[in-house]
Amino acid sequence: MQTNPRTNKSTSLALDGGPPVRKTWLPYGHQSISHADVESVTRVLNSQWLTQGPAIEQFEQKLATAVGAKYAVAYSSGTAALHGAYFACGIGKGHEIVTTALTFAATANAALYLGAIPRFADIDANTGNIDPDSASKLINAQTKAIVAVDYAGHPCDIDELKALANRHQLLFLQDAAHALGASYKDKPIGSLADMTIFSFHPVKAITTGEGGMVTTNNPELAHRLRVFRTHGIEKNAQLFELDNPGPWHYEMQHLGYNYRLTDIQAALGSSQLDRLDKFIERRRNIATQYRAALDDLDNISCLSEKEYVRSAYHLFPVLLNVDIEEQSLAQLRENVVRALHAENIGVQVHYIPVYRHPVYRHLLGDQTYQTCPSTEWFYKRVFSLPLFPAMSDQDVADVVVALTKVMNHPCKRLGLTAGS
Repeated sequence: MQTNPRTNKSTSLALDGGPPVRKTWLPYGHQSISHADVESVTRVLNSQWLTQGPAIEQFEQKLATAVGAKYAVAYSSGTAALHGAYFACGIGKGHEIVTTALTFAATANAALYLGAIPRFADIDANTGNIDPDSASKLINAQTKAIVAVDYAGHPCDIDELKALANRHQLLFLQDAAHALGASYKDKPIGSLADMTIFSFHPVKAITTGEGGMVTTNNPELAHRLRVFRTHGIEKNAQLFELDNPGPWHYEMQHLGYNYRLTDIQAALGSSQLDRLDKFIERRRNIATQYRAALDDLDNISCLSEKEYVRSAYHLFPVLLNVDIEEQSLAQLRENVVRALHAENIGVQVHYIPVYRHPVYRHLLGDQTYQTCPSTEWFYKRVFSLPLFPAMSDQDVADVVVALTKVMNHPCKRLGLTAGS
């Protein structure tokens, strides 16, 4: 059995029956739960309120302060938060939004929920973020909002996108599910758009299990967000037959949803938020280690981090940098991902472009990809390395060893040759 003298690890691929780099699976993302988190949740379980209690408002205020926003409204998931934000914008049937296809489908799905149509702009392949020039070409009389995604935790081109939205009298929203803890020109993400949407899924910067939040500086938008998450219920009377409604009175003035976060989840979120800075610091440290270690790996490229942003590094996407025909890339990327999985390295692909999904192909046709060449180029090459705060330096080293082992292996089945 051949071994690498630098690492003392086998150079035989686990895919071919060799021993894997790791004995245990390393996922691409994972939550970090502390004793303080458990105690915070336990206090709520022992209290009088499990839902609709004080822990929710406390979490909202704490997060609003952390990101410099005036208002924060908690939701049961990031997807629900997107749905609520689009409702607050007045988006409905006959409207369109302009967004990116390089995102989880929820960014676009929430527009469909309200009868609107998403239009997909191309990306800047250096960062994975929406290209303002491409977005500008999609704006028409039906467009209601520009919805940017801070891909992998790297803030989008906020100044350009806000200026574009202002020129066309549109709302500018940030899907910052990846970017809690990031900053743009020394300002925290969460107060720079008309509304900013966060997610608290377990792989995100902080977690509530499932959960989301919308931040805004606009009191009317904040009001509409709160009404929508609670069945569309308002307390102010509009029913004509009730001249003197009693203290029990409520009425549904909108078709809302039950999108409330529980106090149990809010308590966990508040506790997690205390460690946000440490979480982001560790994510950035891991990213620095990856960049340094992969600098000499010719067939892998890292994404850029612009000098005026501070990425939250929710993900660490890398791109295949190989000189092969375009039609061979899909098979190569599949082979590389399978080989890394066999080494117990849980790489993942972020994302299948939204317009490729069957529901969107049926809705928009098969031609959208032709207007998003950079998105297509990026998708064929990208996969994400494991990155989460609880990773040890040895975990990071294992990822680098496995990636180097796979990418430099002269295995015809992979579609690579040494040094390709």
